[in-house]
Amino acid sequence: MTLASEPGTFEEMLQVAAELDTPDGYKAELIRGKIVVSPWPRARELLSMRSLRRLLEPHTPEGYATETAPFLFRLTASERAFGPELFAAEETAFAGPGRHADGEALALVAEPATASERDVDWRDKLATYGRQVPVYLILDMQGQEITAFWDPSPRGYRSRTTVPFGHTLHVPAPFDFDLDTSGFRVPSGK
Repeated sequence: MTLASEPGTFEEMLQVAAELDTPDGYKAELIRGKIVVSPWPRARELLSMRSLRRLLEPHTPEGYATETAPFLFRLTASERAFGPELFAAEETAFAGPGRHADGEALALVAEPATASERDVDWRDKLATYGRQVPVYLILDMQGQEITAFWDPSPRGYRSRTTVPFGHTLHVPAPFDFDLDTSGFRVPSGK
């Protein structure tokens, strides 16, 4: 669902998105100048995100939090605000009084790419994160593969690797470990 109204400034729209009373199981993000309300992942994606979180936590740098909790990050340079399904961010980003954190604090973002959000995850979020977030992981639930993007630059990520679920994926610095992806497989017929 997209809320249409008079366009406001990025900060005004960010405030509206943060204050929306979204139904349980939904999140509001700022994507391409619009407030977009979409559901959090389905059960099988949630399980994959929680599994990924457990595997990442031992490798998360000191002073960072790895969470699957709903939280909105503002990416001011791109005038976007995303609520990633999983993130690792500096703990200091959550010390302020606001309802959203600075995207500069992100070290890693992970999204389960579903058919309904494929365009956003693979285009808008990839381009936006690719300018500042050190690592972006996309779990393609339909294709049953995972892609790691790293080495951000003003023009986007310079490096990427894709492996099928069940294979090992190297998660680059600041995590720097080999991720066992066998727990992300979706059983046949689901």
